[in-house]
Amino acid sequence: MTQGSHASLKSRNLDVHDVIILGAGAAGLMCAGVAGQRGRSVLVLEQARQPAEKIRISGGGRCNFTNLHTTPANFLSDNPRFCHSALSSYTQQDFIALVEQYGIAFHEKTRGQLFCDGSSRQIIDMLLEECRKARAQLRLGVRISAISKSESGFVVVTDQGEFRGRALVVATGGPSIPKMGSSGFGYKIAEQFGLKIVPPRAALVPLTFDAALLAQFKEMSGVAVDAVVSCGKARFDEALLFTHRGLSGPAILQISSYWRDGQDIVIDMAPGTDVLAGLKQLRHDHPKQEMATALSGLVPKRLARIIADATAGPERLADFSDRLLTQVAASVSQWRVRPSGTEGYRTAEVTLGGVDTSELSSKTLESRSVPGLYFIGEVVDVTGHLGGFNFQWAWSSGVAAGRAV
Repeated sequence: MTQGSHASLKSRNLDVHDVIILGAGAAGLMCAGVAGQRGRSVLVLEQARQPAEKIRISGGGRCNFTNLHTTPANFLSDNPRFCHSALSSYTQQDFIALVEQYGIAFHEKTRGQLFCDGSSRQIIDMLLEECRKARAQLRLGVRISAISKSESGFVVVTDQGEFRGRALVVATGGPSIPKMGSSGFGYKIAEQFGLKIVPPRAALVPLTFDAALLAQFKEMSGVAVDAVVSCGKARFDEALLFTHRGLSGPAILQISSYWRDGQDIVIDMAPGTDVLAGLKQLRHDHPKQEMATALSGLVPKRLARIIADATAGPERLADFSDRLLTQVAASVSQWRVRPSGTEGYRTAEVTLGGVDTSELSSKTLESRSVPGLYFIGEVVDVTGHLGGFNFQWAWSSGVAAGRAV
């Protein structure tokens, strides 16, 4: 057989589709359903043995699938305006309508966060049914060894054969939660085709303490307090949880997306309370009371004892000067603490950074420099706050690409 005829035979053996989507997560499955229902032949390639593993584990197994209050202000990016187009073209109300169409019962938990009444599996089944109706093919457990661009599109070489697509959609997510099979594979594809990457890092992630702080707060592990946590101009008022590594809870996960190494965070553990005025009143009304007892009306007893001990003041409130009372009050309402780091991708809910939005069309998510190449979902430098916003970005960006491919 001549080399030419061998090449021709190899070409004929290629599995050809209009669209190849890499990744069967939230964004990839959404894109597949939309593209397929427009009459495109779609192939979804997923390295894991099951699709949508991050959906399955999300929201404690009930999937916080969107947020009623989604706006572009709920997202971080080097270009904050980039997400406007996709979010306005396919809104949270559009996704809610799809959920209702499938008869999936849901409820608002708090602050606009919507969860399934039953299981996150309902959302996965809905997306898979949308793909089935669109005749999109799904291949699981696929290992990709090479991707190249030809005149007619893209060739994806895998351990299950070679596949050709006129368009290639990268929906591989970021490196967060590696036990789910996630990685930085999408960034490698972007770099292969010359696209810039905003350096990725863990986001919506617990913060850690150094040895000295861990020793000081070791008795607090498992204790939660309502708090207002700020870093720079960012500010979140939600629960805070002390852990055996440092701090977690919604307020901490939110602020972690804004925090950088070497920065302090400021924590108010008695929001809405004038702590100094309260302590002065207690000094007047109960002069013999100990500081730890006085503080236990504001914060958990164990924390009250730690703050009182750290102040190293006199035993009785009567003997506290105004200056010392101000110092104690600040320890409660303006606790300035410097985390040593984060728990990293292992426990991060999402990845900050990713494919630079300057490389992509905000309307279609297509590469400006490589026609037919799209990036959607978490792999893009768009990261939502905690509370269903990252899923909404997956739906919106998936639809934007699905309508364009």
